[in-house]
Amino acid sequence: MKNLFERTGTANSSSSTSSSAISPKFKRDFSNSSDHTSLSSSSSTSTRASSLFSGIFVSAYSIFVPRVEEGINSSLNSQSSCEKKGAGTKTKFSGSGRGSNVWGAAVKRVMASGSMRRIKEHMFGLNKANVITSTSDIWLLGVCYKLDDAIGGDPISSSGFAAFVEDFSSRILMTYRRGFDPIGDSKYTSDVNWGCMLRSSQMLFAQALLVHRFGRSWRKSANKQNDQAYIEILHDFVDSKEAAFSIQKLLEAGKGYGLAAGSWVGPYATCRAWEMLVRGDKDKGKLLLPMAVYIVSGDEDGERGGAPVVCVEDVDSCCREHSGGGAEWTSILLLVPLVLGLDKLNPRYIPLLEATFTFPQSLGILGGKPGVSTYIVGVQDENAFYLDPHEVQPVAYFAKDDLETDTSSFHSNVVRHIPLKSIDPSLAIGFYCKDKDDFDDFCARASKLANESNGAPLFTVTNVRNSSKTSGDFREDSYDMLHPNNDGAMQEDEWQLL
Repeated sequence: MKNLFERTGTANSSSSTSSSAISPKFKRDFSNSSDHTSLSSSSSTSTRASSLFSGIFVSAYSIFVPRVEEGINSSLNSQSSCEKKGAGTKTKFSGSGRGSNVWGAAVKRVMASGSMRRIKEHMFGLNKANVITSTSDIWLLGVCYKLDDAIGGDPISSSGFAAFVEDFSSRILMTYRRGFDPIGDSKYTSDVNWGCMLRSSQMLFAQALLVHRFGRSWRKSANKQNDQAYIEILHDFVDSKEAAFSIQKLLEAGKGYGLAAGSWVGPYATCRAWEMLVRGDKDKGKLLLPMAVYIVSGDEDGERGGAPVVCVEDVDSCCREHSGGGAEWTSILLLVPLVLGLDKLNPRYIPLLEATFTFPQSLGILGGKPGVSTYIVGVQDENAFYLDPHEVQPVAYFAKDDLETDTSSFHSNVVRHIPLKSIDPSLAIGFYCKDKDDFDDFCARASKLANESNGAPLFTVTNVRNSSKTSGDFREDSYDMLHPNNDGAMQEDEWQLL
């Protein structure tokens, strides 16, 4: 097992596939991988303790793997930490050969799992980010933290890092829960091993509600009584079929997109489930989400592929529909599901993904390693910081007016990171625009980013759908754009049609 202070999961340095981005409807099932690595304390005592802890277990299972790694890595890479494990299969053990590899792989998966990592964190207090060695700026959901006042070049000593951790730990954490009532007609009383994408999406929507109610500058204080509005937000996500945005409600709303208890789903289906949930509540005369939800898709709702397009005309209609025609504009949450490669992320998109975190409207990214969803909330250089939903906690129930309830299970100061180049190419980006001026600012930033993308934007902006010309400052107006190559000839956009 790797030492906790060592980053794992770095993608192969070979170039990514040339097929850059595919419409999400063409890719809903993804390959799997193990969990991610956390960023931990720089204490030398903790390092020795962690190394000793790892060494004990490495030596304990090394006898099962006398022949190094051949055949094991492929087995590990084909398994997801979010995939439900089978039980009852009998394997004959032998000291070497295939039986040895099977046992070694099984034990190794357990020891390298997120659960064992979290045991180490709790035992040795590994909750600081000692592997942050860069003093580059950190961007967290549209807020920049500068580390240039670091003492002796140690970024953790800077005031900017302390402010970053305070901000990070104020974001709402949603994790696996156990002990809730069975979901529908199933026997599932926990979402362990299959609900990480749903939990990640709950975190993104909870962040949108925090910004909507309090503004981006809100921080949770350990010394003050909980805010009523904050408790109300948390209450909407508890694991009960009565809660507005519970996992039970999401599964019900997303049936048409393949959502079911016990089944892992991708970002596209999850985004559509939220859209259906909000629309269904409105049709019932309820308005539980105080903002419209708009899914940014390509031509013909993504059926033909192509870069997703933010159509201003459609956004206007979405806002009017959400308000029941009573207002020209409402706050809006934009979701952009993307597939930026086949087997791995095309590296040309990494700078563009980084840039989205500089948008004041940023709600982060639903993504992670293949089959292992997390909520990515920030970047530094080419590393992404994320909140991890894979810790299993007891179900939490509390009243909407219980301001004394313990909300510690909804927050974490354990800062984890992953190289952006190793995240799954299937992801979804979120943005929240409070009003029309905020949306116009978002469109201007998005258009500028698309113009700087060298012909391969994450998404584009147009005023009128399927128009041949645009008005205003938004230049991108076609879904099947052609770009001149170096010889003056035309070539297809990097968004390929399947």
